Amino acid sequence: MIAGVQPESTQPSRHPAREVWTQAWPTVLTMVSYTLMQFVDSLMVSKVGALQVAAVGNGGIWAFAPQSFLFGFLSIVNTFVAQNVGAGRREGAARYGWAGLWLGVASWLLIMLPWALMLPWFFAWMGHSPQLQRMELQYGLVLAYGSIAGLVGKSMSNFFFGLQRPRVITIAAILGNVTNVLLNYVLIYGSDGLPSWGLPGVPFVPPLGVLGAAIATVCGTMVEAALPLGLFLFGQLSRELRVRESWRPRVHELIELVRLGWPVSIQFGNEIICWAIFMTVLVGQFGEMHLTAGWATLRYMHLSFMPAVGFSVATTALVGKYIGAGKPDVAANRAHWAVGMATVYMSACGLCMALFRGPLIGVFVSEADPAVASEVIAIGSRLMVCAAIFQTFDAVGIAYTGALRGAGDTLVPGIATIVLSWGVIVGLGAWLVSAHPALSSTGPWIAASAYIILYGAVVAWRFERGAWRKIRLLEPTPAAV
Repeated sequence: MIAGVQPESTQPSRHPAREVWTQAWPTVLTMVSYTLMQFVDSLMVSKVGALQVAAVGNGGIWAFAPQSFLFGFLSIVNTFVAQNVGAGRREGAARYGWAGLWLGVASWLLIMLPWALMLPWFFAWMGHSPQLQRMELQYGLVLAYGSIAGLVGKSMSNFFFGLQRPRVITIAAILGNVTNVLLNYVLIYGSDGLPSWGLPGVPFVPPLGVLGAAIATVCGTMVEAALPLGLFLFGQLSRELRVRESWRPRVHELIELVRLGWPVSIQFGNEIICWAIFMTVLVGQFGEMHLTAGWATLRYMHLSFMPAVGFSVATTALVGKYIGAGKPDVAANRAHWAVGMATVYMSACGLCMALFRGPLIGVFVSEADPAVASEVIAIGSRLMVCAAIFQTFDAVGIAYTGALRGAGDTLVPGIATIVLSWGVIVGLGAWLVSAHPALSSTGPWIAASAYIILYGAVVAWRFERGAWRKIRLLEPTPAAV
C-alpha cells in the first residue's frame, strides 16, 4: 500500500461530512495562500496610494495568465496520485510527482521566461497612464520571472493532496504567508514606515512600494514550495515511496498529464484571460477609480471562492481515491457533501458582501483623498452587490468541477468554460459597455454574474448525468484481471 494510507482507508467508516472536512480544511487553508498574498499586497500598497491597488491587480493577473494554463496540467497530478493511492500502487504515485516537477520546470523555461520578456510591450499596448503602466510592469515582471516557485509549489501541492496528506501543504502555506507579510512591511514602506498607524520604518531600506510587494510575494512563494519539495526529495516519505529512484523524466507519465490535463489547462487559462480582459479592458476603460473599485471587489471574491476551490481540490482527491478503489457510489456521495459544504460557506460570504459592501471597499482607500475614496466606495458598493448575487452558484460550479476532475472527466467543463467565458464575460460584457454605457463598470459585472450562474448549472448537470462513471484512467493490475 501507499505509505501512510492503510488498507481500510477506502472503507468509508467515518461520517461523509467528517471525511470531506478532514481532507478539505488543510486544502482550504492552502488554496487561500496565494490569494491571501495578493490580498495583503493590495491592502498594504493601498496605504501608499489608491492607484497602487489597480497596479497590483493588473500586473498580477497578466503575469499569472500563462501560468494559469500550466496550473491546469499540474492539477492532474492530484487525480493520478489519488487514483494510484486508491489502487495501492506506490510506484505510480512517485512517478506522477516527478512528472509534475519536470513539467513545471520545462514550462518556466519555455513559456514563462519568454512571456516576461514580452510584458513591457504588452503593458504599453494597453494604453494606461504612464504612472499606472510603470507600476503594473514592476509587479508583473517580478512575478513572471519568479513563477518557477509557483510552478514547483503547485506540482508538489497536488502530489500531497493526491497522497491524502494536505497538512504538509497547509504548514508550508502558513510559513509562506508569514514571510510575505514581514517582507511586505520591510520592502513596501522601507525607512518611511507607516506613520498613520504609528509604525516605525526599517533603517537603510528604501521604500519600494509596488516593486517591494512583488519581491515579497515571490519570496513567500519560494518558502511555500520549499517544505513539500524537501519532504518529497529527502524525508521518510521519499524513502518509503522510493522517490529518488524515479527521478528520470518518463514520457508515459508526461503524456498522460498532458492528455488528461489539456482541457483543464484550457479551462483555467481561458477563464483567467477572460477575467483579465474583463478587468483591464472592459472595466479599465471607465477610468482608474473603476479599476481600483473593481480590484478591491475581486480581492474579496478571491477570499470567498478560494476556500471553495480548496473543497474542489479535496473532492478531486476523494473522488479519485474511491474510483481507484472501485467505489463510484461513495465517490458521488463525497462529491455531494463537498458541494453542500462549499455552498453554505460561499452563500454566507455573499451575504456579508451585500450587507457590509461599503466598509469592505473602504478598507482599500482609507489613505486616499476623501473625494477619491468616496467615489471608489460608491462604485465598489455596486460591484459588491453583483458579486454577492452569484456566490452560491459559484460554489456549485467550483465543487462539481473538482468532482469531475477526480473522475477524469475534464473535456466538457473545459469546453463549457471556453464557450461561456468568451461568449458571456467578454462578448456580453463588451456589448453592455457599448450598448449601455450608462451602466459604466457595472455592465461587465452583470455579464460576469451571468457567466458564473450558467457555468455552475452546466457542470452540475454533467456530474449528475453520471458519464464520469464510465471513465477508466488506470490499467487493471494483473491480479484484478
